Amino acid sequence: MNLFAKLQKLRIGLIDDDEWIRDSMRIFFEYEGCNLATFETAEEALAEMAKATFDIIIADYKLPGMNGIDFFKRIQTAGDTPIKILITAYHSQSVAETAKAGGIHALIEKPFQLETIEATLSSLLGETK
Repeated sequence: MNLFAKLQKLRIGLIDDDEWIRDSMRIFFEYEGCNLATFETAEEALAEMAKATFDIIIADYKLPGMNGIDFFKRIQTAGDTPIKILITAYHSQSVAETAKAGGIHALIEKPFQLETIEATLSSLLGETK
């Protein structure tokens, strides 16, 4: 099974306060027939997660209100076990260590290409394109 065939069966969430990133990722995933829900804040995503679960969550590190790492810590204590990907323009050793300690599966630096998201998902899901 290829990556997008597998992703079409999963529910993916994206949290980023940058409208351009949300829109471009939504268009990319929709073109591939995948279900991507987008949120501007971690709090919006948490409200949705009270009603439904996600298989994969991609979250920006720097968000208004709760940051991406704190968001992932919060959902981890709720018992959810999605694949967690953190994207950040503020990469540092400290952020990387905190992300790893928090059970985040992958860290992607901004700016990134959609191919980077695709390659990361392929790696995490053990799939080829």
